[in-house]
Amino acid sequence: MAAETFLPVAFVVGYLLGSIPFGLILTRLAGTEDLRSIGSGNIGATNVLRTGKKSLAAATLLGDMLKGTVAVVIAGYVWGPNAAMLAGLGAFLGHLFPIWLKFKGGKGIATYIGVLLGLFWPAAAMFGAIWIATAFTTRYSSLSALVACFVTPIFLWFFGHPALASLFAVMTLISFWTHRENIKRLQAGTEGKIGQK
Repeated sequence: MAAETFLPVAFVVGYLLGSIPFGLILTRLAGTEDLRSIGSGNIGATNVLRTGKKSLAAATLLGDMLKGTVAVVIAGYVWGPNAAMLAGLGAFLGHLFPIWLKFKGGKGIATYIGVLLGLFWPAAAMFGAIWIATAFTTRYSSLSALVACFVTPIFLWFFGHPALASLFAVMTLISFWTHRENIKRLQAGTEGKIGQK
């Protein structure tokens, strides 16, 4: 049977992996208050950090990254590169709209990086470098993520990966949408800075 037959399966597998709410699971295991009742209310590492538990935030970041990477690696190994890309998109959307949490998830940056790591790791390294440089310069986490997302499809295109560039162009547009409130605050000068209480 042709590998293309299993592309929908790869997407669903990626979506289910991406839907695993590591932030919520880890904070519950640690006995903290419901993650959805504090800060932004989302399930990502940035909001976990607002609990004051840096180790939990780091573990959430790692888990949210790796679920994207694992989805890509499994689908790529079993069904090939096209399936890997679809699984990556599924994992990204699963984090944003997890079926277990009434489709209310995080903003997707960690999973975006994890998918990128699984598909073309030099681009993930580039993403990290741009994020760090922008964060060091501006101290805005959201702006750093948006700048790195914007550059990613260009980087992939430049290095001869048009299919990946197209995939990450779509994911970047979605990331801008999930950060629409951050963008409004950045424009208004009211966005919180890294380390700001």
